[in-house]
Amino acid sequence: MRPARAPLLGLAAAVAVLLIVFAGGYGYHRDELYFLEAGRHLAWGYADQGPFTPLLAHLMNAIGPGSLTVLRIPSALMTAGTVFVTGLIAFELGASRRAQLIAASCAAVASVVLVVGHLLSTSTFDLVAWTLVTWLVARIVRTGDARLWLPAGAVAGVALLNKPLIAFLLAGLGAGIVLAGPRQLLRSRRLWAGVAIAALLWSPWLIWQGQHGWPQFDVSSSIAAGGSASSQPRWALLPFQFLLVSPVLAPVWIAGLWALARRPRLRPFRLFAVAWIFLVVVFLATGGKPYYLAGTFPVLLAAGAIETDAWLERGTQRPRAVLLWGMVGLSGVVSALIALPLLPARHAGPVIAMNGDVGETIGWPDLTRTVAGVYRSAGPGAVIFTSNYGEAGAIDRYGPALGLPGAYSGHNAFGYWGPPPDRRGAVVTVGLGPSQLERFRGCRPAAVVGNSAGVDNDENGEPVDRCDGPRGSWSQVWPKLRRLG
Repeated sequence: MRPARAPLLGLAAAVAVLLIVFAGGYGYHRDELYFLEAGRHLAWGYADQGPFTPLLAHLMNAIGPGSLTVLRIPSALMTAGTVFVTGLIAFELGASRRAQLIAASCAAVASVVLVVGHLLSTSTFDLVAWTLVTWLVARIVRTGDARLWLPAGAVAGVALLNKPLIAFLLAGLGAGIVLAGPRQLLRSRRLWAGVAIAALLWSPWLIWQGQHGWPQFDVSSSIAAGGSASSQPRWALLPFQFLLVSPVLAPVWIAGLWALARRPRLRPFRLFAVAWIFLVVVFLATGGKPYYLAGTFPVLLAAGAIETDAWLERGTQRPRAVLLWGMVGLSGVVSALIALPLLPARHAGPVIAMNGDVGETIGWPDLTRTVAGVYRSAGPGAVIFTSNYGEAGAIDRYGPALGLPGAYSGHNAFGYWGPPPDRRGAVVTVGLGPSQLERFRGCRPAAVVGNSAGVDNDENGEPVDRCDGPRGSWSQVWPKLRRLG
């Protein structure tokens, strides 16, 4: 039996085309604006991420300056890769051609896959990297080809230059091998060579973090405490797993988890079930976000597709097939509505209630125009200071056309790119609360941020104030304005 490469490639291509067609809808996400600015300050590390995604944003913006569609093409291609490789994982587990297509189809319509595939984000590459490492490990288990540890290490190393999350997967796989086997894998010198490759590729980021006081730990602590917009209570981690693929397709991955843990024919792959349990425990203990487990779904769907294929064979096939593919189609429609800009922005409220990231792609030009109006009244040489990197990134992207200078912020990497020059002049602040405004003199309300779509997102209603200047020189107050989270 061979992998069903042709239908898998066709499905993956269809997903890529869908994502590219809708890539230009609404606008930039706050993180994309941040990545564009980070790409103008290329470094081996940043307070909250590695260099991979900012470098990618820099390259795509050089190819298509100002093009949102071009910026998001890598995400569409990486998502297509996730879909394709999910089918290959099913093959490694012994799936039929139909089961391979079931696995890939479930991945293609998964909400989390389409959400991260629509945006350029660190999570997009994380998802495909986890999927690739899982496939390579499954192939090593099936074939015994230890040479594959080397590319697995290379993929993991590049993913670590994206963000450190894949280190948890590697730890989980290690725990799975120790507890469930096959333990002879640990005796392979190529495995440890793969680990060395990953560590070597990761080392520039580690050196940068060490030189800057390990800010990633502060960011992670803030996330665990609920400081991120996508943070959830710890109790919500497991319930959210039923939503990340699709509620009606949850039986597929649940069956896959059960099969990996219990089916004798999948005994060599039991390490993946142990890894999933390990990751659940770790993320519950550390306050990880629910989507951190998204990278485990490809192998669970692959195993679940085998169970689903057997279920189709056991009964009257036509009604069961209609039910299965009907659920896949329904999931695809709902996931597309949640993830993609299919509705006019002014009608996107219900979608934003389910996927807050949609709201973060609406209104940035409006915010910049509001700031520009206040800036013009503040006089030449005024400094623009924002509460977060999204606001600063929006002003840097849209501001030059309105005569605005670059924005400053103390948030995450922006805190390393300041302070402004020590000179007297007015300050236009965006989104600052009363405690932050105390760092400035003579502040008075000047405007309120809104958006033409009337969407109630995180920036809607934020204040824009005009201040006489900081309380002291910029270099003196800058340490108090910086924050991580």
